[in-house]
Amino acid sequence: MEKKMIQIENSDGTVTDVELITYLIDDEKQMQYIVYSKGEQSGNEGDEVIYISRIVNTEGTLKIEEIFDDAEWQNVQKLLKMIANS
Repeated sequence: MEKKMIQIENSDGTVTDVELITYLIDDEKQMQYIVYSKGEQSGNEGDEVIYISRIVNTEGTLKIEEIFDDAEWQNVQKLLKMIANS
């Protein structure tokens, strides 16, 4: 499968190319999330590091925000399980 690359502008204005893995939509809470990779590996097994961020539409520009709230993380995990089980 071909990798889908996108660009993310960091808060300092630098642009990073990342691989879009998938996106999640929570229709009930009207939230959207992006799942992406920077090509980093971790641990002895060389597991790929995956990032998940909330997508926020600010004045017509899509921005990503870090998820800090435990309840929101639980909701994101539920959305990921739905994908894994489909």
